[in-house]
Amino acid sequence: MAFCAKCGAQVNQGAAFCPACGAAASGTGMASPGAAAAPAPAAASTGMTNNVAGMLCYLVGWITGLIFLLFEPYKNDKTVRFHAFQSIFFNVGIIAVWIAYGILSGILGAISHGFSLVITAPLFFLIWLGSIACWIFLMVKAYNNQMFKVPFVGDLAAKQAGL
Repeated sequence: MAFCAKCGAQVNQGAAFCPACGAAASGTGMASPGAAAAPAPAAASTGMTNNVAGMLCYLVGWITGLIFLLFEPYKNDKTVRFHAFQSIFFNVGIIAVWIAYGILSGILGAISHGFSLVITAPLFFLIWLGSIACWIFLMVKAYNNQMFKVPFVGDLAAKQAGL
């Protein structure tokens, strides 16, 4: 049994290409059975696939989206970039909705002397539940390698990612 000089994987005798990395199996490209195998390249040893990286872009909101935009090799992958930008834009939008909700409920509370709590408390719960459901939905779609575009921010994220 020979080993690939590029990635160190076992290659069957007479094989034309390495089954792991696809390198040509030439006489000079294969290491002898007693020789030490070459270490795998650093980029291939990240251990995280694009679907997991895309899902993790949503995990802690805009923070993880920004992290995946800054570090190699994810900042160069268009699907991970899309999910990172969409996570940032989605969470900025959610923050804007919460700020508008706080201002609106404060104004209504001052005008109605607290009676608006009957309306704003269920509305608060519905907005919170919708935000959580959308967040989980986006994580599941990213994990399934689907590029679901959220209305208003999905096209902007695709444009920023270069798609």
